[in-house]
Amino acid sequence: MPFRSLISRILLILHSLANGMLIKDLEFVKFISKSKVQAQVKLLAEQINADYQSKEPVFLPILNGSFMFAADLMKHIEVPNKISFVKVSSYSGAASTGQLKTLIGLELSLFNQDVIIVEDIVDTGLTLQKIVNELKELGTRSVEVISLLRKPPAREKGIEVKYVGFDIDNDFVLGYGLDYDGHGRNFTDIYRVKSPNSENAGL
Repeated sequence: MPFRSLISRILLILHSLANGMLIKDLEFVKFISKSKVQAQVKLLAEQINADYQSKEPVFLPILNGSFMFAADLMKHIEVPNKISFVKVSSYSGAASTGQLKTLIGLELSLFNQDVIIVEDIVDTGLTLQKIVNELKELGTRSVEVISLLRKPPAREKGIEVKYVGFDIDNDFVLGYGLDYDGHGRNFTDIYRVKSPNSENAGL
């Protein structure tokens, strides 16, 4: 690589680090701070505690993305409960593939149980709707959804999510469990892909 090109590349990387972060081929900027995430998680838990005072809900966090959200949420849940992590995937890279896969990893009997699905983000809602339908077929008493983030397609299609942390635009986001090809899940803040208008548009 020519020396001038190398210097230009280094300057570009330094600029990216000063204004966000570069992960593989995408540049991200901070979108939702750790403090705002934690405050909203606590608020959502308080809503569930109030709604399930006389019940014993079964939480079903969807792996891999919801693991951080679920862990923090459960710290604030005060009603008796059970939890079982399950897995389903519809993502490849930065876009949803739209392919649906059967829910796997369920170890508890859900017959006549009040179930709360824990999602990191509801995008198209296709996967979520399939999960809800599968759970209802198991004879559950009720099925509700809690999601940290919700995108426009899910809102436009009327996908029912009872507990929502943040309604966001149709940006690709990562951090706090969300990833870009395996990167970024460990970030405590939430980031989104940088655009010309995104630098000062955080929540």
